[in-house]
Amino acid sequence: MTVFGLGAVGFTAICYTVESRAPVWTLGFALGSLLSSVYGFLQGAWPFGVVEIVWTVVALRKWWHRCVAMTA
Repeated sequence: MTVFGLGAVGFTAICYTVESRAPVWTLGFALGSLLSSVYGFLQGAWPFGVVEIVWTVVALRKWWHRCVAMTA
């Protein structure tokens, strides 16, 4: 379980660091946040899980807006 959480948070951090390079990294950040949320709920840390769901939604909106801006 700890390895899963470390992987999820590490992946999220990497995507956050490079997300300005391409929209796919913003989508990766959303996926990492979702995985971190799952980890939080599995560990019983529901406030962390809820916050990570919020970050997932924020990242998905940001990704969507970046994709729309690229096609306009």
